[in-house]
Amino acid sequence: MIGLKHGDARLIFDPSVGNIPLWEVTGRQPLHNAPWRDEPEVQAAPDIPLVNKRLAGDFFCMPFGADDLGGDPIHGYPANSVWEVLEAGVSHAHFRLQAPVRGAVVEKELRLTGPVLYQTHRIVGGEGQVTLAHHPMSRMAAGGRLSFSRKRAVLTDPAPQYEGHNLWALNQIQPDLHLPCEDGTEWDLRVYPAGHAVEDFVSLVEARDARLAWTVLIREAEDDMLVVLKDPRVLPITMLWISNGGRDFPPWNGRHTGVIGIEDGIAAGGAGLKAALTENRFTAMGVPTALTLGPTHLIRHAMVSLPRPPGWGEVVEITETHGVLTLIEARGERISVPFDENFLPS
Repeated sequence: MIGLKHGDARLIFDPSVGNIPLWEVTGRQPLHNAPWRDEPEVQAAPDIPLVNKRLAGDFFCMPFGADDLGGDPIHGYPANSVWEVLEAGVSHAHFRLQAPVRGAVVEKELRLTGPVLYQTHRIVGGEGQVTLAHHPMSRMAAGGRLSFSRKRAVLTDPAPQYEGHNLWALNQIQPDLHLPCEDGTEWDLRVYPAGHAVEDFVSLVEARDARLAWTVLIREAEDDMLVVLKDPRVLPITMLWISNGGRDFPPWNGRHTGVIGIEDGIAAGGAGLKAALTENRFTAMGVPTALTLGPTHLIRHAMVSLPRPPGWGEVVEITETHGVLTLIEARGERISVPFDENFLPS
């Protein structure tokens, strides 16, 4: 394990599988670990992918989801194999994935600065096309609310995550955050379905002119906020994975509850790599669903952990100006934190 510290923030990175089992800021732990992560019987099971055996925190997927063309493990080698430590300082670290992906070399940089966790993945060389995404997960003891940067479409997958356990109707494209459900009712996507035993997935497409894209999760019982930031020109969709007791088979066994994955990437939603490399519902809107390997690509992703200011229920805008990130609540209240102005290109 590799540990990083900065001020009252600390992080642990597991180079054996490429995930972050701990990120703590002033006692807050915004990321989620699966309850079976250290259970011997799960760790010994030969039919469970390593990414699921050690499911924790955030990890980089390449390809994202199922590789139904090349046969890589689910979410790819970055989430299932060893990362070599190139440099490990007090508050930053640099790693290289030992297994190439389609011939590409993948490197990871982690940096802590106060409540902000910066991640950069450098992808050099390789051939063909591939999907990718970050996979941060958070858990809520009593539900929460979501806020988003402007979106132009919301899509549910053609097939369910787990048959019979989805909340939202399949294969729909909506212009806003209100989704028809399987039972004919309508769901506001800004509300986590805490009272429903579901396993579901939805993809949100960024606005055409977006330069800074974000998701904010306000956790009710934890009384905090997780801010997830990206460059939408590189990662054009945000995929939400809702895992709230819907999987009743091992190792999940109905105990994976209150979990949301906020998965920023370039992919065809929850469909596999084959679907992403052909014409699909996203490409029909001019949204790319795969990255072309060969040149060097930089994938930048940042998360911020903050206490929830009293009364805050929805963030309506986030700006980054001159090294300051400012969140604006629906009533006009603001909070600001320092943010590296050179990290996300304007």
